[in-house]
Amino acid sequence: MLSPRSLFTEILDDDESFRLFCSIAASGESQGGWENGRISALVPESQRALAPKIARHGADEDKHGRIFTALMRKRGVEAVPVPPETDYTMLLERNGIGLAHTRLRQETPLTEADIVTYLSHSRVTEQRASEQMALLLKHFGDHPEIGKAVRAIARDEDNHLAYCHEELLRFAALGHGRTIQRILRECAMSEIRVYRDVSLAVMEHMGRLLRWPAPKAAALKAGIHAVYLYERAFGWRRMVSLSMPERRDALGGPAVAMA
Repeated sequence: MLSPRSLFTEILDDDESFRLFCSIAASGESQGGWENGRISALVPESQRALAPKIARHGADEDKHGRIFTALMRKRGVEAVPVPPETDYTMLLERNGIGLAHTRLRQETPLTEADIVTYLSHSRVTEQRASEQMALLLKHFGDHPEIGKAVRAIARDEDNHLAYCHEELLRFAALGHGRTIQRILRECAMSEIRVYRDVSLAVMEHMGRLLRWPAPKAAALKAGIHAVYLYERAFGWRRMVSLSMPERRDALGGPAVAMA
């Protein structure tokens, strides 16, 4: 029977699929760390109070990258090159999600509109990250090898999502509400397409490594397409709503080391 638990257990138990999974995750988190670090350095003067929170976000992402690298080291395997078609972060940028890297490499301060765009895009992608980690936490939070890492990353992703909600509501109160809703909708539609494509690519690579039979591979592919159709029709709404989080000022301090 195919289930998230059985599928990930199969990936976890095989060294080759495990290191591909961790390599993809480590690369994406490290890229996110760089992006947030650059944004924190370029925050406009009118929003300087946000800079430490954005820097904390970036530090968390860097930490996650190190965690995945440490998991590979503990297993005795090394990172592998990330196949381009599985590079979620790179494909998001190509689809206009997030601030362009060419812009972030410049030294010119960002505008307030850039910060609104950054927060809106982050609200969508952090929704995905929080949900994925919640799923892993449910099934592997007590796992002897990865449980500690899963718990730490899940806590951080929830904080990132809470921070995006709170800051976007602050900007909405300043008169950016319509712009935020427009960006959120556009970003959500692009993200669910990228997520589908990356999921298909990752499953194809995993299938080859784990020698999945054709019916199993076809069932997983059909499931990914079904999720996409649901998200395209209805699921995107969860990515664009805004509500004040229970965790206020979730990124108001320094990055927390993994306990």
